[in-house]
Amino acid sequence: MINNLTQEVDRRSGEIIELCYHCHKCTAGCPIVDAMTYGPDQILRMIALNQSEEILQSKDIWLCAGCYTCATRCPNDIDISAVMDSLRQVALEQGNKIGEPDTLLFHRIFMGVVSNLGRSHEAFSLGLFKILSHVPLLNDMDSGLNLFVRGKVPIFPKQTKARQQVRQIIQRSK
Repeated sequence: MINNLTQEVDRRSGEIIELCYHCHKCTAGCPIVDAMTYGPDQILRMIALNQSEEILQSKDIWLCAGCYTCATRCPNDIDISAVMDSLRQVALEQGNKIGEPDTLLFHRIFMGVVSNLGRSHEAFSLGLFKILSHVPLLNDMDSGLNLFVRGKVPIFPKQTKARQQVRQIIQRSK
């Protein structure tokens, strides 16, 4: 258990969340807020109140898309995406129940594909995700087939020449 969640999140994220005066611009612009329980602004408030159990078990920290809309809207330049990353790290380290377990699975699959191919490959990532999460493999095949026919999603992955450099970047970030 963390005694002072604000200090821990500030340290990990490099942000100063105490600068937030709750103007709600982050939440108003968040494209995922409708799926969240609290929203970005309320998460910052809960951090200040040291409500770590509620935050670290919420689905909000896992649903954050990392799109940086909140950061661009914040008048105090708080990068809430970095704050959410920090909260996910703390949640994993403390062994908290993950509010959206499929999100973590998808992240791990995505990073594994990028590490191995040197780039993303949507069809491969989605196929692995469906198999590992037990989602019916063919339930949205019509959409995928349409994208493939239009040349939007290649079936077979291509490796990049910089694959080894990408792998090294991922390893250093760990």
